[in-house]
Amino acid sequence: QVQLVESGGGLVQPGGSLRLSCAASGNIFRINAMTWYRQAPGKERELVASITTGGNSNYADSVKGRFTISRDNAKNTVYLQMNSLKPEDSAVYYCNAGIRSSGRTYWGQGTQVTVSS
Repeated sequence: QVQLVESGGGLVQPGGSLRLSCAASGNIFRINAMTWYRQAPGKERELVASITTGGNSNYADSVKGRFTISRDNAKNTVYLQMNSLKPEDSAVYYCNAGIRSSGRTYWGQGTQVTVSS
C-alpha cells in the first residue's frame, strides 16, 4: 500500500506562484514515478508533469516553462513549483504514484488551486 498526501493548494492571483507537495508513505520502494494531474470542472483529467525515480521529467505543453517538478527521495516527497499562474491553471491537482512492475497506481485526495483576481 502507498499513501499520498497533497498540500500547498490555495487561492492566488494571476501571475503568482504556488508550490504543491506530495508526501508518499507505505511501500514506497516500489514507486517508479510520480505524476501530477489536474482536473477542472467540465474538463478531462490531464497530466501536468511527471518525474521518475531516476529524475527524468516531462511536462504538458500548457505548463512548460512555468512549472517545475522535483523530487526529494530522502523525504519521499515530490513538488510542483508553479509560477506565472493563469486562471486556466485553476483545477484540483492530484498526485499519482506509479508502482514498479505491476503498473498499479495510487492517488492522493487532491488539492484545490484557484487562480483569480
